[in-house]
Amino acid sequence: MATRSKPGNTNMKGFYRQRKSSSIGGGISKKNKSQSTAYPAAASFGSDVTQPTALMSHASLDLKDDYDEQEELLRQFDMNMAYGPCVGMTRLERWERACILGLNPPKEVESLLTGGKVCRECLWDGRI
Repeated sequence: MATRSKPGNTNMKGFYRQRKSSSIGGGISKKNKSQSTAYPAAASFGSDVTQPTALMSHASLDLKDDYDEQEELLRQFDMNMAYGPCVGMTRLERWERACILGLNPPKEVESLLTGGKVCRECLWDGRI
């Protein structure tokens, strides 16, 4: 139940919430927002701004977007699920397993892998 004021008090100020009168020069005013130079704009796609080296200290830069034909052929072999899963085994082990199962993997892949000049680990090694 609501509390009542004294019976003789007819002042409504206690009942309604009071507001301060707004004066032009009084009170605290907000400062104008201005762009701070302490925090430069963040880099976005297509921006010329580069990341600081401290943020990339533990990362490996993958600047090589295009691969030679040999690596491209091996990547296509890794991504082709017709030869079975490739997680947890090398490319050569996967090729041999596909050969045993009669899946007819490409002979070019075997010659590349036995040559020893390409990466033996599959494309997904360390990513999954």
